[in-house]
Amino acid sequence: MGSLSGKTLFITGASRGIGLAIALRAARDGANIAIAAKSSVPNPKLPGTIHSAAAEIEAAGGKALPIKCDIREEAEVQAAVAATVEAFGGIDILVNNASAIWLAGALDTPMKRFDLMQQVNARGSFLCAQACLPHLLKAANPHILTLAPPPSLDPKWWAPHTGYTLAKMGMSFVTLGLAGEFGPKGVAVNALWPRTIIATDALNMIPGVQLARCRKPSIVADAAHAVLTRPATGFAGHFLIDEEVLREAGVTDLSSYAVEPGQSLLPDLFLD
Repeated sequence: MGSLSGKTLFITGASRGIGLAIALRAARDGANIAIAAKSSVPNPKLPGTIHSAAAEIEAAGGKALPIKCDIREEAEVQAAVAATVEAFGGIDILVNNASAIWLAGALDTPMKRFDLMQQVNARGSFLCAQACLPHLLKAANPHILTLAPPPSLDPKWWAPHTGYTLAKMGMSFVTLGLAGEFGPKGVAVNALWPRTIIATDALNMIPGVQLARCRKPSIVADAAHAVLTRPATGFAGHFLIDEEVLREAGVTDLSSYAVEPGQSLLPDLFLD
């Protein structure tokens, strides 16, 4: 495994869940983390703010820059990127983690929810990449890693929740396009997706999911670390699965990532 020591990561939605787990794994190497998220004050329904995340990152050995940022707003994203560059001198890695979810059929999806998902997921990932790329192109080993599934046109993934699938696959297609455009310029543009459901607050949006049959966010964080420490040149356009990345890196026993080892695991969406 390589190290992210001294690298600067711009991570969206890093105040909790998978985004925070990725930040903490990088922090253990001594990385600089820009925490770009909306949560600046405590929410009784969702734990974690940019400030509590910053404290955890600093305690883990990294340097943190908490930035209140709604990635739907172009001016806020541009300002957040500028603040990151001012604080740390550049950006080496963008992690597009922020995502909105609404798992319902067409007749049960309010247009407000539909619009939110499209604006945060696909548009937000594109906007953050657009803002970070001028700096990534100057970096020694630049990466864009987006939490998105392998592209699929299988109706079984579209019929139950067309709005969410469109938004999530939008992130996948943004990855595909940016990989084609910037991979030849030395930027590693790839996607990462969990094989199983991950125990995060997003589970509240999935009725009937049993926490005991999920994995911890640390499996995605360790897989992301393995990806982000790879040489960027010639490494673009891949839709990676967390456990496959770890096995390739030599991790053969994944039982420690289970919330309750020994339980059968629930597969995540969009994977056969």
